[in-house]
Amino acid sequence: MNRLIRSELLKIRTTHTWWIFALASVLTTALALALNFAQAHFYLNERLNLPSDMPADQAAQARQSFEAQHQVLTQATNIFTSGQFLGCLFVAILGILLITNEYYHQTATATFLATPHRTKVVTAKLITAVAYAGVFWVVATVIDLIAGVVFFNIEGFPSHVGDWEVVRAILLNLLAYAIWAVFGVGFGALIRSQIGATITVSVVYVVGMFAANILFTVLHQLIKKDWVLTAQVIVPSTASQIMLAPTKLFPQSPPQWVGALVLVGYGALAGLVGTLILRKRDVS
Repeated sequence: MNRLIRSELLKIRTTHTWWIFALASVLTTALALALNFAQAHFYLNERLNLPSDMPADQAAQARQSFEAQHQVLTQATNIFTSGQFLGCLFVAILGILLITNEYYHQTATATFLATPHRTKVVTAKLITAVAYAGVFWVVATVIDLIAGVVFFNIEGFPSHVGDWEVVRAILLNLLAYAIWAVFGVGFGALIRSQIGATITVSVVYVVGMFAANILFTVLHQLIKKDWVLTAQVIVPSTASQIMLAPTKLFPQSPPQWVGALVLVGYGALAGLVGTLILRKRDVS
């Protein structure tokens, strides 16, 4: 197993893939930090001004949302997990490439001849994907922590770095990276085509959450039940956001642990399906 893992690590290190994704992760983390800094500055320093003619129920909801975001702890959690949205997409694509590269470069036959027990090969790929996801998480988290502490010092607010709520969010962020890496490996096993798998998972990840929000909102208008909106957690990208959100992602969103449970379930399912497919599928 150690030799297999070293082999998988070598396959990534000897290509341009890892540093391209690493650079993209750093840049998108910096962009997310800038956006979260602007949002935090607004919520922590501005007052809420509502139109006098706004209906009472809407005004109460807007005031409640603003007050929740106004908390320093909430903004600290957002800032110290910046870059998670696209970072998880990058590690998912990296997981896809661990599988599809074998077929694209026609090395799958040699790999499985050298190691006939395919389950070991898949396990090595899963471990490698999770390991790289951990590296991406470390880089993003270090950037977030350094820049975030500086930001809160400039703004004159405590950073809450040692508070459990912030630590929990950072650890859940690591879980999200790891699960999306496993999801990528499973998706790569399902769709052999490198381009097809990458485009599909990108659309599912980026567009899926917004499309699901529109779909469930329409269904809510028809059914008139709040559980319809709560059911959005079944969408993987939405579950990931719910798991990390310091406050409710939307009024009807379930608790963080529900998002975590759903995401863990998808990760386990992806790993199992990917293993079963590669064990049975012909490589030629």
